[in-house]
Amino acid sequence: MEKNVYSIFKTFFKVGTLLLGGGYVILPLLTSELVDKKHWISSEELCEYYALGASLPGIIAANVAIFTGKKLLGLKGAIAATVGMILPAFLAIVLLASILSELVTKPSIQNIFWGVGIGVITLLFMAVKEMWSASVKDKFSLIVYLVCVVLALTSKVPLALIIIMALISGIIFQKIEDKRNNFKFENTEDKSK
Repeated sequence: MEKNVYSIFKTFFKVGTLLLGGGYVILPLLTSELVDKKHWISSEELCEYYALGASLPGIIAANVAIFTGKKLLGLKGAIAATVGMILPAFLAIVLLASILSELVTKPSIQNIFWGVGIGVITLLFMAVKEMWSASVKDKFSLIVYLVCVVLALTSKVPLALIIIMALISGIIFQKIEDKRNNFKFENTEDKSK
């Protein structure tokens, strides 16, 4: 599919319109639009942008839009994607702010929000599934995942510190793997001589 400012804006506007429940449900929506339908980026790239966007301050959806738009069309793409992602929520807030307090008390509206909540839970499950398949690929990443879950659920360790510890352990593991691979490569060169 053609990548121009309008198509990027339109795609992210569509995702922004469907985005209920915050940035954690964006991954399945963006996977459907950017990876499956338009083939603009790979699933692995999207998961990397999501992980990076979630670790930075600000709105996850906007951060992911910035990274994706920049990859697709540079600065113009980043601006188009970000405006497209944020504009639906901005318009909804402006249009609904005056009548929202009256609507929320009606039972039919509460039932709608209940249904939306169930949909958000489904999208969260799909996001976890997508991140799982892109992140947990070997025994080491499974161990890091399990340690992080246990720490998050059973201790008072701040989540930011858990993320930093996981990041540091990944860096250390990669350095050890690089040294091990270099050592194996050097040994195979010596044997071939």
